[in-house]
Amino acid sequence: MIMKWRGWALATGVLAVSAMAQAAPPTAAMLSNACAGCHGTNGGSAGPTMPSLAGQSKEAIEVAMKKFKSGERPGTIMGRLAKGYSEAEVTAMAELFSKQKLHITTQTLDKAKIAKGASLQESNCGRCHIEDGKEGKDDTPAMASQWLPYMQMQMADYLSGKRKMPEKMKEKVDPMSKEDIEALLHFYASVK
Repeated sequence: MIMKWRGWALATGVLAVSAMAQAAPPTAAMLSNACAGCHGTNGGSAGPTMPSLAGQSKEAIEVAMKKFKSGERPGTIMGRLAKGYSEAEVTAMAELFSKQKLHITTQTLDKAKIAKGASLQESNCGRCHIEDGKEGKDDTPAMASQWLPYMQMQMADYLSGKRKMPEKMKEKVDPMSKEDIEALLHFYASVK
């Protein structure tokens, strides 16, 4: 009789522990594994059309996800994916990626455009894209070492009106030539 009771108590305890383990929310690392398919392991994109998330500010990631979720920011897949995450899950993933080191890319870039972009960066973009784009002020994304094709696509969306350009950015971009903009993008892509 005592053996049966002990067996029953052990089985009940195992079920209770199992239920608690299943009820535990996923960790930020677990959630971010879903991002690796496009944004790379640890947020370091291996593909030229995807941004690296590593080293982005928590605020920049949270704002981007909210805009994808609401449809304000266009995206082929991100709009649907963003809707599947709670605010707390987005915050946890944003915190995780913000603590990772900036992902450094290796890409072929035009040296003359890099030099021209370097001369334009501080006076035009340096107030928001800090330290040559290694950091972003508030919700401004880090631009340093992002893939050039990704940045070109995003800028094309801004310039066409497909994506709403922030006012502070628009004031600086509107007077620039296409060559100036391209030079800035080459510069940011070159920053290590």
